[in-house]
Amino acid sequence: MTVPAAPSGPRASFGERLIAWFIDAIVVGIASGILSRVGFVGWFLGSIAGYAYYVYFEGSPSGQTVGKRAMSIRVVGMQTGASIGYAGAFIRVIGKIVSGIPCALGYLWMLWDPEKQTWHDKFASSVVVPVSSYPVSEWPGKA
Repeated sequence: MTVPAAPSGPRASFGERLIAWFIDAIVVGIASGILSRVGFVGWFLGSIAGYAYYVYFEGSPSGQTVGKRAMSIRVVGMQTGASIGYAGAFIRVIGKIVSGIPCALGYLWMLWDPEKQTWHDKFASSVVVPVSSYPVSEWPGKA
């Protein structure tokens, strides 16, 4: 397998992705915090809700969570430039867990990767791109 010498298209920067993550962490944290007030079952449900949040939004046609929408970036398939779908988003969420295990090395990987991919991007064959280059046609929940 050959790795391209340079990125094959425009990609979101580390800073854009970090700010989007921070916004999403606030959204998920508030929901999880409310649910965790009812004990272990609530904490468990809050964790599931957090994972479901990423699967639903990143697997949707827009490929955007609330944070990604605020930062005008989105997740798309590396080969297709289109939505990764819910199965791809589920794989990406599992990859996020793996990315965080070795001191968040999988999240930092994009800093030196030619395609600016994290480990979870590689797991799901996805990339995070600017909306200006890959326009969003539909936001989840809109008719």
